[in-house]
Amino acid sequence: MKHARSFSKLIQIYVVPGLIFQSVIVGGGYGTGREIAEFFLIHGAWGGLLGMLISCLVWGAVLAVAFEFARITNSYNYQTFFRALLGKYWWTFEVIYLLIALLVLAVLGSASGEIVSHLTGLPPIVGILLMMVLVGTLTFFGSKLIEKVFVGWSALLYSVYLLLIIYSFNQFGDAIVDRMSTGLAIGSWGIDGIRYAAYNLNAIAAVLFVVPRFRQTRHAVGAGAMAGVIGIVPGILVFLILLGNYPQSANAPVPIMNILLALNIIWLTLVFQIMLFGTFIETGTGMIHAINERLANTFRRRHKPFPNWLRAAVALSVLIIAIVLADAVGIIDLISRGYGLLSYCYLIVVVVPLMTIGLWRVIKSSGTDIS
Repeated sequence: MKHARSFSKLIQIYVVPGLIFQSVIVGGGYGTGREIAEFFLIHGAWGGLLGMLISCLVWGAVLAVAFEFARITNSYNYQTFFRALLGKYWWTFEVIYLLIALLVLAVLGSASGEIVSHLTGLPPIVGILLMMVLVGTLTFFGSKLIEKVFVGWSALLYSVYLLLIIYSFNQFGDAIVDRMSTGLAIGSWGIDGIRYAAYNLNAIAAVLFVVPRFRQTRHAVGAGAMAGVIGIVPGILVFLILLGNYPQSANAPVPIMNILLALNIIWLTLVFQIMLFGTFIETGTGMIHAINERLANTFRRRHKPFPNWLRAAVALSVLIIAIVLADAVGIIDLISRGYGLLSYCYLIVVVVPLMTIGLWRVIKSSGTDIS
């Protein structure tokens, strides 16, 4: 029993933060395959994989520093965190975060509508409304329920992706192996790996609520490094799957659906779409939960409670704005135009300050309690 409790504690410290990080980034990118195509598939088989390795290393390093910086500064929401990191310029992160949250939620809203419409034949608005209700419900109940749902759904996600890659290799294995054997590495795969990692670090804001469980430097650093690995594995699986139907998959609004249609396995398509819809809920919830935690901190400073109904109201309001944006611009244009620019903004506002000011503060503050 003692060993079981010890193992469970290690999972809570080193694995769960990574699963939550992965849950926040998975919906818009891995789930649809659109971001994987946009940032990695264009660089060829090996160029794409090398770019993803760069993303993994950047995530691991930055999250390790971010978790320890949050631990030593008691920063459990993004307002407190970036006040400690950027001082009076903390608001620059909030502006960028809100913009990218709208972009991601717009993509998720559009894709949710398409999935439910495909599954049921109902108008896309039904899927959008269902997503809004589920995100609103999770944000209403707060951190504990969100963590449980994220961890549970991550287990389903890995299971479904493994099934999908088995069936994909069974049908497209020769094509995948051929493209891997060419050894192509086209274009600036390293730059795109850094860019992709940078803008996905908006998820820092959504993961800060787990920081109180880190009691020592080694907890925070280990969890950050693990999060980089946990975050990239599903992306690598999706990348390999998309190679089987390249170049068609590179140009599709939801590339993963091209693979599912080509496989023509009805039950797997159904299960995948249900899993995919759930990842949209996870990502949307994680991004909005970060906004709610920032607002809750403002209420606490004023010695007022942050009501649960307001959590749900914030979620619904942000989703409505995002969905209007998606309808006006379109999913592919949103990703190609918006994400690229914001990735550079994240490099300037998040990655560079964390790996300079933040790292210096961590070293100065903690000494080396990594034993």
